[in-house]
Amino acid sequence: MSRKPSPMDPFLARALSALEEMEGKPVQAGGKTLPLEALVPSPQPRKRFEGLEALAHSIREKGVLQPLLVRPLGDGKYAIVAGERRYRAALMAGLSEVPVRVVDLSEKEARLLALVENLQREDLNPYEETVGVLALLSEDLGKPVEEVVGLLRRMRKEKRGEAGHNVMASPEAQRVEEVFQALGRMTWESFVQNRLPLLNLPEDLRATLEEGAIPYTAALELKKVKDEALRKALLEEVKAGLSLRDLKARVRAALKKEKAPAAWYGDVIDALKKTDFSALPTEKRARVEALLAELKELLG
Repeated sequence: MSRKPSPMDPFLARALSALEEMEGKPVQAGGKTLPLEALVPSPQPRKRFEGLEALAHSIREKGVLQPLLVRPLGDGKYAIVAGERRYRAALMAGLSEVPVRVVDLSEKEARLLALVENLQREDLNPYEETVGVLALLSEDLGKPVEEVVGLLRRMRKEKRGEAGHNVMASPEAQRVEEVFQALGRMTWESFVQNRLPLLNLPEDLRATLEEGAIPYTAALELKKVKDEALRKALLEEVKAGLSLRDLKARVRAALKKEKAPAAWYGDVIDALKKTDFSALPTEKRARVEALLAELKELLG
């Protein structure tokens, strides 16, 4: 898939081009290698590293097929900018050194490149993608994630004519549009509508979504169900293959039931059955009989 970086942040545009150029590019014979003990993993957005055993097995047979991207730290040490999964698998495979491509980057550039590289992963699930995009915007704009979320929501309200915040003409809003255009994954409007709600998922749904066990559309439907036991039961059905269409029908029925008035009248009927009317005081008995007569007429 060809990406067309926009003229936003010059480095971020170059990072996208560089990653596209490196994608699938094999290790060159005679290229630079570094011992594993010289490499230092950097704090990065990726938290899960699935399939390390399989990758380690492949590395034992074929070696590391794509170089790790590293930047010099001094004293013979290099920070891993992109390729930590390959680094971990190489450790498991018992390698002593790996092929690298050394790039001279500042800390901010390294963080941006790591964030962009993370967003190019094929196994990225919707929740990780949402967090990754927000982290990239936060780094690029120099704002906390909470402020980025607020900016996106104000942009959407203005775009829909719900509020005149006059934010769309701001440099920050223009940068947001450019980042989404450069990434080429979705529009910022689609991100606000379909992805930001994932940030408020209950823990059980968030964990299941991160595991890749359900689609994000199902997670958003299940989020509407407040009854934890029912939500858990529906979640298991979705994992077992319940379609989104059937899930929506189940959720609609559950919400309708939640909004139904409480069946307190059953308690009233039970109380009437147990009441000895002849034992009631005359005034109270007359009042009860009058109310029952009125109810009978209303129901009749």
